[in-house]
Amino acid sequence: MTDKDKNMKDVVISLFDVTGKMVHPWLDAGYECWIVDLQHPPAYETGGVTTEGRLHKVHADLTRPWLCPVDRERIAFVSAFPPCDHLAVSGARWFKGKGLRRLAVSVEMFATAAEFCEWAGAPYMIENPVSNIASHWRKADHTFSPHHFTGWVREDNYTKKTCIWTGNGFVMPPEFKAEGLGEPDDRIHKCPPGPERHNIRSATPAGFSRAVFEANSRRLELVAA
Repeated sequence: MTDKDKNMKDVVISLFDVTGKMVHPWLDAGYECWIVDLQHPPAYETGGVTTEGRLHKVHADLTRPWLCPVDRERIAFVSAFPPCDHLAVSGARWFKGKGLRRLAVSVEMFATAAEFCEWAGAPYMIENPVSNIASHWRKADHTFSPHHFTGWVREDNYTKKTCIWTGNGFVMPPEFKAEGLGEPDDRIHKCPPGPERHNIRSATPAGFSRAVFEANSRRLELVAA
């Protein structure tokens, strides 16, 4: 690898990400993408990494810091989706019954995400629904709902108020709503119980992913120029 290759911002990393929806636009644009989550295949023979072309799925326990194998200078963008089960205000009535240990683990995972994002030095976003993390760290920088970006993906016409914490030059994309869709639905709140309920409810809206890519990849192009 030449010195020029080492200085390329061509890697995107997404923590607590099992679906990979956040990195799909970056992957399509030619970036190398790493998605890290305990739900990925163990892949013991390859050090916990399953590689599919430019997509690397990393099996890792993010209750503790992850040792990133990528040169920090190559990282173009970072996203993180730490579990919200024990932080979201929608479940506040059950907080006391969950106990301090679960709360501590949730805060620890959020801290892992924040520390990694700061270490990477690239534009980043950490996503969580409305939660009490502001009491432990700082207020969210932005909020959005999937239906704000139906101009990119019309199927995302549903509500889910979501907070994001950002830094290192992250660009919040402007709303882009499609016309003629009517009122957004509340499918997330009506999601039936089942083994995949958590992943369905926490999956990143494709329209928002595309909007973030469009806003932040253009910023990277301007910086590189």
